[in-house]
Amino acid sequence: MIISPIDITTLFKDIPILRSHELEKSGIHRSILSRYVAEGKIKRLRRGLYCLPDYRQTEYGDLAIVTKQIPEALVCLLSALRFHELTSQSPHEIWIALDRKAHTPKLESPELRIVRFGSASLAEGFEIQVLEGVPVRITSIEKTIVDCFKYRTKIGLDVALEALRVAITKKLLNRDELWRFAKIDRVTSVILPYLEALIPYKVYP
Repeated sequence: MIISPIDITTLFKDIPILRSHELEKSGIHRSILSRYVAEGKIKRLRRGLYCLPDYRQTEYGDLAIVTKQIPEALVCLLSALRFHELTSQSPHEIWIALDRKAHTPKLESPELRIVRFGSASLAEGFEIQVLEGVPVRITSIEKTIVDCFKYRTKIGLDVALEALRVAITKKLLNRDELWRFAKIDRVTSVILPYLEALIPYKVYP
């Protein structure tokens, strides 16, 4: 069955980027897909990933692209800080967390920075944001800050401190949640002096 250009547009209505197997399920088999790409009806965005010719990627489009190709990815650390507007950093890599036993994915682009999390650290402390029509898992503000302290040798202690200060200044921080994740990540002794200095009236157990 050959789907008309109008039907193709309909397929991309809710999710502007689709994987090849999603298109195949809709009746566009590989031979037809290749022909549509050659005719300019569909554009190959990445390997196995397609969009309409007029697709324009938004600021966080790379997060959606990575998630479409690696569904188990959890956006974290610098990329999560950037999304939550807690840093002045502008990472050129997409930081994602994967299970320690998961295989290492290889993408054409964007460039990835992979961190390995344990099962407890992956199980909670994330929110789902719909970007480019794609549900993207991103660590929450509190979990992101705690992770930054845990991986301070990778990203720098100054980055973690900046994020903590910004979150407090903007009144975005749930202190109890922050402390809960600090326990999960086992960084309570690391983060406690900074919490006491920035939020002196809060007594932490």
